[in-house]
Amino acid sequence: MMTKAHNLTLLLFLITLVHCTAQKMKKEEIAVDSQISEMIKQVSEDSIKSYVEHMVSFETRHALSDTLSDVRGIGAARRWVASKFLQFRQKSNANMTVELDPFVVKGGAPRVPYTVTMKNVVATLKGSDPNDGRVILISGHLDSRNSDILDSVNTAPGANDDASGVAVVIELARVLSQYHFPCTLIFIAVQGEEQGLLGARHMAERMRKEKINLIAMLNNDIVGNSRASETNDKNDKTIRIFSEMIPAVESELDTKNRSAMKSENDSPSRQLARYIKEVGESYHFGFSATLNMRPDRFLRGGDHTPFLQNGFIAVRFTEFNENYNHQHQTLRNEQGVEYGDKLKFMDFGYAANVAKMNLATMASLAKAPSPPKEVSMQVNLSNITNLWWEEPITGPKPKGYNVLMRETYQPFWEKKIYVEETKIELPYSKDNYFFAVQAVGENGHLSQIVIPIPKRK
Repeated sequence: MMTKAHNLTLLLFLITLVHCTAQKMKKEEIAVDSQISEMIKQVSEDSIKSYVEHMVSFETRHALSDTLSDVRGIGAARRWVASKFLQFRQKSNANMTVELDPFVVKGGAPRVPYTVTMKNVVATLKGSDPNDGRVILISGHLDSRNSDILDSVNTAPGANDDASGVAVVIELARVLSQYHFPCTLIFIAVQGEEQGLLGARHMAERMRKEKINLIAMLNNDIVGNSRASETNDKNDKTIRIFSEMIPAVESELDTKNRSAMKSENDSPSRQLARYIKEVGESYHFGFSATLNMRPDRFLRGGDHTPFLQNGFIAVRFTEFNENYNHQHQTLRNEQGVEYGDKLKFMDFGYAANVAKMNLATMASLAKAPSPPKEVSMQVNLSNITNLWWEEPITGPKPKGYNVLMRETYQPFWEKKIYVEETKIELPYSKDNYFFAVQAVGENGHLSQIVIPIPKRK
């Protein structure tokens, strides 16, 4: 029989065990930047609504529609977006260039029957540090469509697909152009997504040829609706982030290292998706990110795809619930169901939260150091794991580094160990954990995450 003393001892032991377990499992908070918090507060649901209303007013933004009219078609829409960028530049006296970037698409393809000149609308907010060559890009596609992909005449409002994504881009240009960042931010409304990702492909190939150090591409496509067709499910608190698993482009050495480390779930784009979730949710504005562990929806693609195919880090933001009655549909009523991508089916509060998630990501990355270089893990038979790396050359100087750990079956990083040297010896087996390293700035901003490669010292 147990005495009262034994019972008390057991109770104290259990309380201590639960407390220790809770402490071990408690999510580590990351540094929150008060200036970024102020930026997030500036994101306006009303502004986003006004942008979408104006884009819908052009009746159609089909990639092959009118380019001469001032009130209808893709040409008027392009010029209006450019005018908004110019307005922000003038108001903030920002070091920002605005261009209509033309590219010729040869005719003869199923979705482009004749040769046409298309134009992306590009605003480039120059970085304040001339030695920081990093670039971060946010994108939405300006063109809209009907059920018939070649219907360039009839009304195609495209409120959600993808005026919502372009509205997010415009709103971030408005807010972020008021501030200075060490690296360059690009805001782009691309043309020709519905005709085959044409504007995005042009931009990705241009950036590859110019050897631009694009560290993150954020594609926002269909981000303004919260209710699903068929099921009528509603979710206005979550955005999906799509990221590739195995990189579309990697060198023979990259393939060899990935195979050795068994890091198929740790592509640079997958790490960016994890970064978006951690950083965005840390600002506590009542919104979360769900990581969808695939490049895009089932058998579908988007404007991040050409960037992945050109070797860049890119992800896609898309609403949690898609409504297919209002996507790629000609305006009509059938059996009591209203089809078409109209303004009245939008959830502008949801779109504003998507904009905040993008903003937290862009501003945090822009203020952070570059990631560490040459991150390596010693190859040996040992229960001790040795990691070492080099300090980044460009960007703000790091004050230290986070060494990240997670058990092999876990999707997210579970533990962070802060160090100020460029090496660490860990009493954890490389058989049981995945490891990574990220730089930490003076103000606590975190760089992107780098997986080590195996090396023999």
